[in-house]
Amino acid sequence: MLFMVIERFKDVPAIGARFARMGRMLPDGVIYHASWVEPSGQRCFQIMEADSAERIEAWASRWADLADFEITAVLTSQAFWAGRVDRG
Repeated sequence: MLFMVIERFKDVPAIGARFARMGRMLPDGVIYHASWVEPSGQRCFQIMEADSAERIEAWASRWADLADFEITAVLTSQAFWAGRVDRG
């Protein structure tokens, strides 16, 4: 299952320092795919994969002191349209 994770940074320097020391700190079963950061540095948008939202939330809890998280399950456009049945 794919998830769009939006991080709202509370302390950019502290996030950078922790990441340099400890890496992404992913729990088993969570796969990082890609991320993009706003030019202002206020938010980061990530695509992650896991078998449940709980695994993503476990990862987010490791960073919750430095960022707020919005986690949403998503489908690729291809998967969405392939599974859509038009009954109209």
